[in-house]
Amino acid sequence: MKLVTRTMLIAAVCAGGMQGMSYAQTADSVVQRDERQQQRIEQGLQSGQLTTKEASQLERGEARIDRMEARDLKDGKLTAQERAQLDRAQDRESNAIYREKHDGATGDPNSPSARRMEADVQRNVNQERRIDQGIRSGELTNREAANLERGQARVDRKEARAAADGSIGSNEQRHIQQAENRQSRNIWHEKHDGRRR
Repeated sequence: MKLVTRTMLIAAVCAGGMQGMSYAQTADSVVQRDERQQQRIEQGLQSGQLTTKEASQLERGEARIDRMEARDLKDGKLTAQERAQLDRAQDRESNAIYREKHDGATGDPNSPSARRMEADVQRNVNQERRIDQGIRSGELTNREAANLERGQARVDRKEARAAADGSIGSNEQRHIQQAENRQSRNIWHEKHDGRRR
């Protein structure tokens, strides 16, 4: 009798651990997709396929997705329904990136404004990569990832607002960089606070 109870207990603990891993893997894959979409926006700016204004609109979409992720992960898990909803939102954003890159409108990748936007988007790629690595290594819990995605949404919104008129000035970029620096410090702190998944 004790052997059966002990076996059931071990099986339950293993199942719980596996479930936790699947939540982490799900959060990881969502953040990886954020990173890839930010890379596509950056590549569009580099090639001139995207104007600064188009990138602004895409960053607004990225901010919405980051807010959804933050909301869905704040309880520490991502349900199948939440994941499906995020997948649909990311599919819509992916299609928007494709449409904007292939709509015939071109930007000047060498303009100061495009270079500023490109640098900001590259920083988004790096920040998403750091969050993804933290999830995969166990340095970040899903709740911590939720807080960080909320921070990414704030940075994306700042970029979207700054470039809404098709141009980013040096003062606007300075404000964005301040937000990015805060986000970078938050990522470092959350990854090194001793809490592990």
